[in-house]
Amino acid sequence: MKRNRVFNYLLLVSIVAIGFSLIATGVFSQPEKKVISLPKPVLKGKVSIEETIARRRTIRRFTSEPLSLSQLSQLLFAAQGITEPIRGKRAAPSAGALYPLEVYIVVGKGGVSGLSAGIYHYLVKNHSLELKMKGDFRRKISASALYQRWVATAPVIFVIAADYSRTTKKYKDRGIRYVHIEVGHCGENIALQAVGLGLGAGFVGAFWDGKLASSLALGKNEVPLYIIPVGHPK
Repeated sequence: MKRNRVFNYLLLVSIVAIGFSLIATGVFSQPEKKVISLPKPVLKGKVSIEETIARRRTIRRFTSEPLSLSQLSQLLFAAQGITEPIRGKRAAPSAGALYPLEVYIVVGKGGVSGLSAGIYHYLVKNHSLELKMKGDFRRKISASALYQRWVATAPVIFVIAADYSRTTKKYKDRGIRYVHIEVGHCGENIALQAVGLGLGAGFVGAFWDGKLASSLALGKNEVPLYIIPVGHPK
């Protein structure tokens, strides 16, 4: 019996030692975080709003330089970030403050410093990202956008989707128009913020809705409305 206990103890020690060795060599690694906190957005920039309006252009050629996590944070804040915490008011105006929009980003390999390639959902309430799928999906998004190749060259692709029911439950059919107005506000915020950060943005409305929704694994009631590739202008 004593010999069996000694054997079991040595076996346990060996298993633990092997486990630590595998972790150290990367064979077993900790699972990637599903929710990534974003840097706090800056509320005062170096470029005036007048200058960003004058310099804004549609950009379709990007360098391979990645965005920083701070730049991505600022773009997301401009799109749908909370600007009035007490009542939850956001950066883009929304009819009845019903906020039907959802922002997704498709990050390419090496697209954002310190962030793995994948599809992420912007969590507005705590200004963070939720990893939905890991991998570089830019070509799938490009294919959904009628195979426009330039879309896949951007380090980050924003996709704005909407749940119409959040607005139409109050405004009925008129709410559809309000959602379309709102997505325009959101897109322009991204465009102007990109200029302020020394970045450029392109704009895509031509895509297969079903194919894009499937590529992003959107929710049942979510409809994609806008594709906005962002990166450093070439």
